[in-house]
Amino acid sequence: MTSDRGAATVEAAIIMVALMVVLTLVVGALMAVTDQMRCTDAAREAARLAARGEVDRGRTVAAGLAPRGADILIRRDGDAVSVEVHADALGGIHLQADAHVIAEPGTSA
Repeated sequence: MTSDRGAATVEAAIIMVALMVVLTLVVGALMAVTDQMRCTDAAREAARLAARGEVDRGRTVAAGLAPRGADILIRRDGDAVSVEVHADALGGIHLQADAHVIAEPGTSA
């Protein structure tokens, strides 16, 4: 008859490692979702302010809302204002958000 002594300890150790891996993946996914929401908020606010003619303020506000190191691109083509926010999350996941609005009458680029 073989001894099962220590089998429970080994099984518990394997389960703990598996739980830590799953927990790490869940936390990473939540951080990526949070950063994506921050990119979306930054793009929306920058577009709203740029449509009112406050492009510099829009860029400043977007930089405060977006994840650290995000790239913010504000473009105006006639009456159309578009904003793109690009950022990298943990694990090399590329995040991007766009916002498009029509400029308010009487505003300029």
